[in-house]
Amino acid sequence: MYVLRCFRFFNFNYITLINEQHRVLESRLAPVSREITDNRARTREELESVYRKIVSYVLLRSGLGSPTDIKVIREATAALQSVFPQTELAAFLSLSKKEKERQLKELTMIVTGIRLFNKDCGKGGEGIDELPAILSEAIPAATHHIDIELHASQELAYQYTALIEMMHHSQNAELELKLTMLKEVLYNVRQHEAFLCVILSDVITCAQEVDMMDKQFAAQMEELKNIVRAKTAVPTSLVYPIFIELSNLWTSFQDEILVLSFLNNLTISLQQFLGSHTLIFPEDIMESLLEDIIVKTDEDRLKESADSKVNPADFSKEEWLFPEFTINFSQLLIQYHGFCPYSFAVKDGLLLPGNPSLGVLKHKEKYYAFNSVEAAYTFAKNPDKYIKMIGDKAKETSIDINILILK
Repeated sequence: MYVLRCFRFFNFNYITLINEQHRVLESRLAPVSREITDNRARTREELESVYRKIVSYVLLRSGLGSPTDIKVIREATAALQSVFPQTELAAFLSLSKKEKERQLKELTMIVTGIRLFNKDCGKGGEGIDELPAILSEAIPAATHHIDIELHASQELAYQYTALIEMMHHSQNAELELKLTMLKEVLYNVRQHEAFLCVILSDVITCAQEVDMMDKQFAAQMEELKNIVRAKTAVPTSLVYPIFIELSNLWTSFQDEILVLSFLNNLTISLQQFLGSHTLIFPEDIMESLLEDIIVKTDEDRLKESADSKVNPADFSKEEWLFPEFTINFSQLLIQYHGFCPYSFAVKDGLLLPGNPSLGVLKHKEKYYAFNSVEAAYTFAKNPDKYIKMIGDKAKETSIDINILILK
């Protein structure tokens, strides 16, 4: 099914995505940089041409406005002249190529910081997008969209699980065929749910990063205002580091925009997945199959076992962990994405959510949760036996154990 082909994205490191974007930017800037660093300008006209190229370089690297917008160019030129007047250009061109490249990057950050400061003071900011505001709107919109998709995926999973439980003991050949198909789509929809949970978690992480950067940006801006307030001249040693920090934070905002866009596109690419399920089990067929069947949510199943708990005294070797006695209990990496391994092993691949509050079994440095005390006790008598059964069962089906342990 479609969703299985998306697994490669979830081994993805977003630092790789950001680094690749930065590499692309460097490759695009390389010709402009060479035109500056290899230049042998001597005449006034030639020097003015190089200076204009530096302004273009600064705008291209910073991403703050179009390098063809005259208002943006004027603002960037004024900011550059305040820290790097054209009279210093000849000395700059006499430097080594490596030093010129370093100074170009530093000038970009300083000019970026100046323009961001001026924008905050209401004295500039032409062509500069309100990235923090854009992110503050885009992140809730992204989480809302994912929540809708996740809810739809979970509803299908609950329905498929209810049908599988009903058909499990049937000897009817037609129902047996449907049972096989239902298990396949259940595995698939649970994988889809796992993907969406990963995306949602990453969007939440993005929100946390943006919130932290917002505070840092505001603090740096306030510090800068305090330094320059009512002063006609300020030592560059005080303000340049802050300009550079503002620039770095703005680059981080740009990076978060990139990551969020990637996550949104990934979510959209998964949308067609749910549509494929209606082709396998159309709505009218699902309605007829579900008639008189109680569909339980994962929460319903957890409530059913809420008052039960494993008694660790019943076990001499196995270690059990409980939320009230275990630090960072919620951070435990439960195997099989939290599904009950016993149910999967002995109920022909049925996926039922485990309830960690019953007690989490620690076996060979891995953790397992169960949907009932009975399942926990039976599994704990011979964990390796059931783990092998799970591996064998996974080979017979479309389910990918790696996907089921995504967190």
